[in-house]
Amino acid sequence: MTLSSPGAPRSAALIFIFITVLMDVLGFGLIIPVLPKLVEQFMGGNTASAARIYGVFGAGWALMQFFFAPLLGMLSDRFGRRPVILLSCAGMGLDYIFMALAPSLKWLFVGRLISGMTAASFSVAGAYIADVTPAEKRASAFGMIGAAWGLGFIIGPVAGGLLASIDPRWPFWAAAALSLSNGLYGLFVLPESLPPERRSPLKLAKANPLGALSLLRSQPRLLGLAGVYFLFQLSHYVFPSTFVLYAGYRYGWDARTIGFVMLIVGICSVLVQAVLVKRLVALLGERRSLLTGMMFGTVGLLIYAAAPVGWVFILAIPVCALMGLVGPALQALMSNRVAASEQGRLQGANASVMGIAGILAPALFTQAFAWFIAPGTPVHLPGAPFYIAALLFAMAWILASRFAHPLAQPLIPAAQTT
Repeated sequence: MTLSSPGAPRSAALIFIFITVLMDVLGFGLIIPVLPKLVEQFMGGNTASAARIYGVFGAGWALMQFFFAPLLGMLSDRFGRRPVILLSCAGMGLDYIFMALAPSLKWLFVGRLISGMTAASFSVAGAYIADVTPAEKRASAFGMIGAAWGLGFIIGPVAGGLLASIDPRWPFWAAAALSLSNGLYGLFVLPESLPPERRSPLKLAKANPLGALSLLRSQPRLLGLAGVYFLFQLSHYVFPSTFVLYAGYRYGWDARTIGFVMLIVGICSVLVQAVLVKRLVALLGERRSLLTGMMFGTVGLLIYAAAPVGWVFILAIPVCALMGLVGPALQALMSNRVAASEQGRLQGANASVMGIAGILAPALFTQAFAWFIAPGTPVHLPGAPFYIAALLFAMAWILASRFAHPLAQPLIPAAQTT
């Protein structure tokens, strides 16, 4: 089953992709409050050791994404998006069950590695959107994915915390139910977006991180945009790496306050992705939207770094949320430079780039934070991680100003309706 008209079938497909990403992010969100605590339980209540082990969990997940996302992206170019997305939903669901039943820390870690292997829905969803969306509407469609992320991280941690108060394994069972239900729904609803004539043969030599990244090196401007994407992702990791520690140390916020602030961040993110992206990209175009988002992101990160009191940090949240313009505009610019038969490979390569950032960022930001607040440090600067992130964003802005020029005619056809 492939898309055959630009009307209701395409609309239903985009709705399903939105739901797919939302359900997957909800699954991640559900286990955010409980996974560190479960690791801590396995470590006998030793918080310091649990923190180190949890960092290994995060790096392991990112490493699996780095290796497996290109393979799954190329499989979607060869066999279509639908089977890869459905298998990803099933794999994620079964893996959450595996983690819910994990009897030891080692088995929980194995489950986390499997999760990194099977979490292909994000990259393949990006390829699906490129297949079914006209070039001029692609940025707003990518913004829809960002909105799903925001919603998932608003609802997921709250629901996960409530379920964990009953039993720490319940969030894993709930995440499994969401993923498996999502796959069953897609089995009946999701049409294939990539017709056979636009598919490409599977070349195992390119189905690895280095082979996938060779696509990014195929064009100077695409490589430049990949550099922008890497710096953007690297700087964005400052939030999951240090926000909780930073907020508690500098402002004395407790878990309840931090949760409230995260809720504000999520709401602002959803508003930008779901409401502003479409309108601003139509008004400014992809290039200027990208540069505008980077400008606001840089300013917002600088305010986060310098904010002497908590209310100043909170006031900067809407400013920093406008960095949400960056991802959709950048994804659109990159997808327009790649043929229809290579959209999966592109998304897999981007996932590998994100994986590299995910491996490097925790050490970069946590070590900088630790060094600048340590007793006896020559410069006491708790905002150092956010200053570093702002510098990375500024570097990305410089790269984008040089390479973020839209093609006069996208390589992928403007209407994928056959």
